[in-house]
Amino acid sequence: MKIICQDKDFEIKEGVAIRDGLAEVVPDDAIAARYNNEIASLNAPIDKDGKIEFLNRTTKDGRDIYIRGLLYLTCMAVERLYPHSKFNVDYQLSNAMFCDFVDMEVTDEVAINIKTEMDNIIRSNIPIIKKIMTPEEAEKFYKDETSVRGKLQLNVHKDKVSLYYCEEYFNYFYGTMPISTGFAEIYDIAKYHDGILVRYPDVAEPNHLPKHVNSLKLASALNEYDEIYKILGVNTVYKLNNKIREGKEKELILFSEALHEKKIADIAEKIKERGNVRMVLIAGPSSSGKTTFAGKLGMSLRVHGLKPVTISVDNYFVERENNPKDETGAYDFECIEALDLKLLNDQLVKLLNGEEVDLPTFNFKTGHKEYLGNKMKLEPDQIIVMEGIHCLNDKLTPLIQPENKFKIYISDLTVLNIDYYNRISTTDTRLIRRIVRDNNFRNYSALHTLNMWYSVNRGEQKYIFPFQEEADVMFNSSIVYEISVLKKYAVPLLQEIPNTEPVYSEARRLLAMLQYFDEMDDSLIPNNSLIREFIGGSIFE
Repeated sequence: MKIICQDKDFEIKEGVAIRDGLAEVVPDDAIAARYNNEIASLNAPIDKDGKIEFLNRTTKDGRDIYIRGLLYLTCMAVERLYPHSKFNVDYQLSNAMFCDFVDMEVTDEVAINIKTEMDNIIRSNIPIIKKIMTPEEAEKFYKDETSVRGKLQLNVHKDKVSLYYCEEYFNYFYGTMPISTGFAEIYDIAKYHDGILVRYPDVAEPNHLPKHVNSLKLASALNEYDEIYKILGVNTVYKLNNKIREGKEKELILFSEALHEKKIADIAEKIKERGNVRMVLIAGPSSSGKTTFAGKLGMSLRVHGLKPVTISVDNYFVERENNPKDETGAYDFECIEALDLKLLNDQLVKLLNGEEVDLPTFNFKTGHKEYLGNKMKLEPDQIIVMEGIHCLNDKLTPLIQPENKFKIYISDLTVLNIDYYNRISTTDTRLIRRIVRDNNFRNYSALHTLNMWYSVNRGEQKYIFPFQEEADVMFNSSIVYEISVLKKYAVPLLQEIPNTEPVYSEARRLLAMLQYFDEMDDSLIPNNSLIREFIGGSIFE
């Protein structure tokens, strides 16, 4: 096979593992490889001509594999120490994964024991071996096996069932794994509330653990939904699929809608009870459902005797020639300095003082504000609603008194797991929402959305996530069945991406995740549902 790696040409015998065929150039910190734009284990055979590059934890894909490997080692250590316990990987909190036990109290000693056992496993540098079975062989295997680890694979149409073995321990994690336990150089295990945190480095600073940010409001929002889904019996994809197969789609839809309506009504009630709120500020990452949320909140505020009026932050950009530029020389439209804060605050103060203002309209073609006679004056029962990426940052509205502001953070904080060990990333759920929405309403391909996603996510990391704990309330826009609905829209779009594109590996990863979901008919979903914002038919369009 003819292979290009690190700008060198190699001829390697077919079937030789990547780590052996390219042994002279494999970096010490390599955790996996990208082989013709597909993520591959270092043990994967070289079976076609092409290009190979190595991944470490400074890359997104490499870090995902690093985290996946850490979780595997955590589960392995727990199995050795507490073999009769029920252990769950729950959700991400900053640069850590929260895990808990269903049937066991977590003490400081438990966390220390797990860390000590993991250290032993890592020092031993034990091989992690992928074993593949036919569905028939897997059926026979699980008849004699009490553990359900990896058994979910039998419920989907797969030609092969995979398990990762490390000595006597086995488990299944979808996606590429490290080839041995010695990869885990930097990590920590710490007790956190009623569970543990598996901590790991950030991509930007891969060689040390960042200080843990105690995101109490985020953790509370995630934990609330986690408990709700457990009570409902839909906390894993296996259980969700069973609900769909039993014809309980209507029950899932009605519950999800009722939950959202209750949460929005609670928020409106809090705004009313505060008495002195004059502005509602909403921020959240891409594809969180802000349009539908704002529409529903507006209706709920009206029920409570408040009349919302909307001001668009997008109309307050500075003149194009004054817009800051990023490190590449391109206009940075996401930084807060791209907004005319003086004009915005001047008009907000005047509005709150009962004065009339002439609102600007920003012309994105010319790059200048225009005044088209859009006058506004607040009535005593009116309240300003403003949505934008900087709305939780007090630098946006420094002249408005804190007691007059009510801040809302909205995001799709999914707590649904594939099984007890494989979680679904909240970022992945939002990405699938955006792929579907971009295609339905903006005529963008999945390739376009994936190519833009890194930039979108980078902006969220800089301007939204650091301020999420500043919110007065968090609204979780997740819908327990949403991926089952989005699947039929997303799969054909992702399948269009050819392996010549760098984002091909990302498309394959998303497709691998989607395969575990049964599709769900969307005809029963009401037109005021938040999911309609992405699939179409929303009354708020």
